[in-house]
Amino acid sequence: MTTNPIDRASRNRRRRTALLAGAVGLTLTASACGGGGAGDGGDLTAPGADVLKDHDGVVEVEFWHSMETTNGKVLEALIDEFNKENEGKIKVNPSFQGIYDDTLAKYRGAVQKGDTPELVQIYDIGTRFMIDAKQAIPAQSFVDKDKYDDSKLEEGLRNYYTVDGELQAFPFNSSTPLLYINKDAFKKAGLDPEKPPKTLEEVREYSEKLTEKDGSKVEQYGLGAAMYGWFIEQFKARAGESYCNKGNGREGLATEVTYDEGTAVEVVDWWKGMLDDGYAVNVGRKTEDSQAAFNSGRAAMTLDSTSALGAILDQADFEVGTGYFPLANDGDPGGSIIGGASLWINGPGHEQVEQRASWEFVKFLLSPEAQSKWHAGTGYLSVNTDGYEQPEAKEQTEKFPQSTTALDQLRETKPNEATAGCLLGVMSEGRMANEEGWERAVTADGADPQEELTKSAKKMQGSIAKYNESIDN
Repeated sequence: MTTNPIDRASRNRRRRTALLAGAVGLTLTASACGGGGAGDGGDLTAPGADVLKDHDGVVEVEFWHSMETTNGKVLEALIDEFNKENEGKIKVNPSFQGIYDDTLAKYRGAVQKGDTPELVQIYDIGTRFMIDAKQAIPAQSFVDKDKYDDSKLEEGLRNYYTVDGELQAFPFNSSTPLLYINKDAFKKAGLDPEKPPKTLEEVREYSEKLTEKDGSKVEQYGLGAAMYGWFIEQFKARAGESYCNKGNGREGLATEVTYDEGTAVEVVDWWKGMLDDGYAVNVGRKTEDSQAAFNSGRAAMTLDSTSALGAILDQADFEVGTGYFPLANDGDPGGSIIGGASLWINGPGHEQVEQRASWEFVKFLLSPEAQSKWHAGTGYLSVNTDGYEQPEAKEQTEKFPQSTTALDQLRETKPNEATAGCLLGVMSEGRMANEEGWERAVTADGADPQEELTKSAKKMQGSIAKYNESIDN
C-alpha cells in the first residue's frame, strides 16, 4: 500500500554517542565565539531587508543539515523550489553533514576555526550549546525586525525554543512520541482498539490480556518498547516534573539531572515488573528493535515517535492504531516534549546580506505551503498551524488519520517549565547515562531501580560541571 515515506532521519537522534561529553572541555572564550564587528555581521542582531535589496549579484547560503534518504530528497526539492523563485538573488547550497551528532560535532569544530556555515540544522538537545556558543542570531531578533507573525508557529514548539522570553531558534522538523497499537490483536483479546490505554496501569492491564503463550513460550507480548531516554523525559514532563534543575535549565545553567527522582523511578520500577512478569519483551535501547518487535507481531503495543508512523504503516501487516503517550499515573497533568531539530542563522563571520538571505530561506521553509509539503513527504509535524489547511497536508490526513494523534497531543500540551523540556549542555550524554541506569535496573540480577538511577545521575554531575565551567570561563 502507499504510505507516508519512511523517516529514516528520525533515527539520527537515537544514535547513542557521548558527543558532548567528549567536547565539554571546549572553552567558549571571546576569541573562540567572537567574530567581526557589526559592520561585517559580527554582532547578534538581525539585519533589515534593505541590505538584500541594495545588494548586486547572487548571495550564496551554505546550509548544513542532517536529512538523508527520503527526508533529504523532500528537503532538496524545497531548496530547488526556493532557488528557482530567487534565481539571480539567492542560492542555497545544501550540505549533508551526517547524523545529528555529526552535524553538531562539525559545527563545534567550525566555531573553533571561525568558519561556520550561514545556516545550520541542530537537533533539539543541542539547543543549550547553541545558545552558549553565542554564534547564532536569536530567532527573536528576526521576528522583531520583520514583525514576523510567529504566532503561526505551533505553541508547543515555540515553548521549547523560547529561553529568557525570546525565541532562540526556528523549529523545522518536529515530532512527539506516541503509543502504537496492533488493532487486530486488540480485537482478538476482546479490547476496544478505539480506546488505547491512557496510563501505565492500563498498559499493564491491557498487556495481561494481549500476551499470548504456547505452553511456556510467549508468542505475543503485550508491550515491546525501547528503553529510550527520551521516553523518561516524556513521562516526567507529563507528570509535571522537570528533568534537570534550575527551572529545567531555563533559569540558569543546570547543575544536575533529576531522573533519579519521582516519576522516573516509578516508571523504571514499573518497567522491571512488566519484564519480570512476562508481559513485556526486552528489546534493549534501540527503537529500531522495538519497531521490529511490533511490526512482526511479537509485541501488540510499542512507544515511538510520530515520525516513525510511515515506517510502521509500511512494514506492519495488521491495522495500526495510535494513542497518546501514556501517563505514568492517572491524574498527571499531561503534555508532551518535542523532538526533532531547528534552524539557526549564524552571525559572527558572516556578512549581513548572507544573514538576511538565510532568513528569507527560513521564512520560505516555515511557510504554510512548504510545511504542508514537508509534513506530507516526511511525516514530521507542520510547524506552521496553517500548513494543515494546504492540499498536501489534507490529503495526508485523509490517507493516514493516525497522524492526527500527534498534533492533538501537541496542541493539548500546556506550555510550562516541565513541558518546555530540559536545556543541558551535555544532554546527549545525560540521555545515554539515563538509559544505562535504566537498563541495568531492569536486567541485572538483584538490581534496584532507585540505586541504579542514582548512580547514573551522580555520574553526570562531573560532566555537567565541566561543561558549565567551560561556559563560565
